[in-house]
Amino acid sequence: MIPAKKLVGRAARAVIRTFTGSNLAQDSVAAEVEANTAPGMPALARQAAAEGCVLLTNDATLPLSPDAPIAVFGRRQIDWAHMGNGSGGDVNPPYLTNLLDGLEDVGARYDHVLAELYRSWCADPKHAKDPGFWGHWPHCLPEMTISHELARAAAADAEVALVVIGRTAGEDQDLAPEPGGYYLTSDEHELLQTVSEHFSHMVVVLDVCNIIDLSWMDLYAPKLSAVLIAWAGGMEAGNAVADVLYGRVNPCGRLTDAIALDLVDHPSSATFGQTKRQEYTEGIFIGHRHFSTFAPNEMRFPLGHGLSYTSFSYEPLGCERHDMSIYLRIYVTNTGPRAGRDAIVAWCEAPRGLIQKPLTVVAAFGKTGELQPGESEEVTLIAELRDIASFDETRRAFVLERGAYLFRASDMLLGKVALDDDVAFEHLKPICSEDVDLRARILSHVERLEGSESDASALSLPELEALTRGAGTMNVSAGPTGNAGAFGGITPELQARGIPPVICADGPSGARLARRCSLLPCATALASTWDVDLVRSLYALVGHEVAEAGVDVLLAPGMNLHRSPLCGRNFEYFSEDPVLTGHMASAVVEGLRSAGVDACPKHFACNNQERGRNTLDVRVDERTLRELYLRPFQICVRDAKPRLIMTSYNKVNGVWAHYGFDLVTTVLRGEWGFEGVVITDWWMQRSRSPEFPTLRDNAYRVRAGVDVLMPGNIGRVARGYRAHPSLLESLGKPDGITRAEIEACAARVLAFIMQPKR
Repeated sequence: MIPAKKLVGRAARAVIRTFTGSNLAQDSVAAEVEANTAPGMPALARQAAAEGCVLLTNDATLPLSPDAPIAVFGRRQIDWAHMGNGSGGDVNPPYLTNLLDGLEDVGARYDHVLAELYRSWCADPKHAKDPGFWGHWPHCLPEMTISHELARAAAADAEVALVVIGRTAGEDQDLAPEPGGYYLTSDEHELLQTVSEHFSHMVVVLDVCNIIDLSWMDLYAPKLSAVLIAWAGGMEAGNAVADVLYGRVNPCGRLTDAIALDLVDHPSSATFGQTKRQEYTEGIFIGHRHFSTFAPNEMRFPLGHGLSYTSFSYEPLGCERHDMSIYLRIYVTNTGPRAGRDAIVAWCEAPRGLIQKPLTVVAAFGKTGELQPGESEEVTLIAELRDIASFDETRRAFVLERGAYLFRASDMLLGKVALDDDVAFEHLKPICSEDVDLRARILSHVERLEGSESDASALSLPELEALTRGAGTMNVSAGPTGNAGAFGGITPELQARGIPPVICADGPSGARLARRCSLLPCATALASTWDVDLVRSLYALVGHEVAEAGVDVLLAPGMNLHRSPLCGRNFEYFSEDPVLTGHMASAVVEGLRSAGVDACPKHFACNNQERGRNTLDVRVDERTLRELYLRPFQICVRDAKPRLIMTSYNKVNGVWAHYGFDLVTTVLRGEWGFEGVVITDWWMQRSRSPEFPTLRDNAYRVRAGVDVLMPGNIGRVARGYRAHPSLLESLGKPDGITRAEIEACAARVLAFIMQPKR
């Protein structure tokens, strides 16, 4: 989404950094928190950020002892990257915590002289952070030079050094495969080299929005004691990381993506970055699906990897099939010396048949409560066979081939399900293909609409037109300052009929408004917890905050996949895996709905690259589209029943998503039974329908079944609500838009407004 107008000055936007999340140091700050965050939010956000941290390696240097002195290097200890930039990150939080704040909170013995040098250096205007601008935010920051004398002096008092490496990301730009983007800079290499030469143990904390290159781990291996991915952890990030470093929280995060040895090892690298036409030549084999099947030696860390300070054992208790659901019961015991939680990922190994498949796929997952040493808990994981089925384009169906389906956690067999024959279900029409007679398909749909009555039948054409478009601009006066726009009752005539406006706000990491709102951990961090209950509870608190602010719809969650580690909005998305993504998104929707706020999952579909996102034509075969990029949306629609969906900017096989009849009407509404409102991402591309040349822009969109253009104006220059002629100009003409089509869109908007929110 395009940035909202700057609504508050620099002084008003300045965040308060002088307290910790659990012990507020100033009355004024405490008042800010009490007024602008839901009760319990700081503690829950801190827990989520901590449990999302992923411990990649550890030689027992972690957890640190509060009594042992440490030295902290890297400017990100102060200039922490709490979140990425853009509509999914530009929240105005009541406070932020950096790593030094967190170290203070846990009572760490860190080198205050060194910390003060960093504070002074960062405060010097010559080294001020470049704030960048929309689509041009800097991903990294220059580092302070550390001399060998300074490092030697710090090492005289401490055996352990913490080195913080940071990367931000942002909307409308991708991470570049160059130093300062995916790769480390010369400054960062010099810092690691200098520190490694003088300290017995070096712990690297990655404060990142995206996965970055980790080949440097091999260079500094002799002194590299541990690597912790902290992700962008939101307002409680500094406290959360300190909790993990010092063992207040046992690390229990797990990777939601596979990490390759080299960027080029990702098969998506062959086409990622193309801005006109991008072929998904890798098909269904992205990330872990590719590496586990074809190139295990090119994988540095697998999806699901993450270390702990304790250990767990699994005892399978049984595997039962109930129709298409597999119940896997596991007895988990903490066999180590510390209390902690464990995330359990159940993988499915399907039989080798005629359909080529990945070696293993994520089938189900769950998480224990906190187990004391020696304590056990029974965990039940539910795997849905329909979510691991393969799409067979020949049979036009999802298929489970006959044979044995093995379910494993780590190297342990949890259960086996044998099918005597192939099981085919969901027999489906071809979609998003040049071979489809789309004109005939659409005309058949329009014919079914004719003669139907709806709640919108009594409305005038101007009123109907108004219901199919937003208010025209962002930051409408009917909502809180900084809102993303409104739809529904946006004209006096509609309001006179008792139809109120529906107020929208970004975003996935908390409400993007001028007022203070909680800044959550990024979506990747939340998915790294593998804990849907935690995510659901967190977004229930977010729902209370945004409802109190006067917001009806939060434009979240982001549901696109991490096709490449370079995508600039990966921090807004959960994972490379469709099943994990679908269930995490469902938790967000359910949490918000429990507080009376609607979620708007996005971006439907294939918004997996930011560069050229408005013009990029994603070319993807139907199997890949259905198994990977549509599946998380299908899971979310089925399980959480969201009442809105947002389309993406890009084309899918030659058709912009906001004109995609097959995506919206054939699949979303027809196959999945979605009855809610479909809105565009903010603004859309002008175009005429190839099938019906008299239709353009809004009429083309409405014929596809996309109900609402947001924020409402076709061009960004237009101010205020203004009817655009493109919807009604073809009404009554051959192949033109019909009143029935307009009424269908308007009726869905009315139904959304009038139905209870919970």
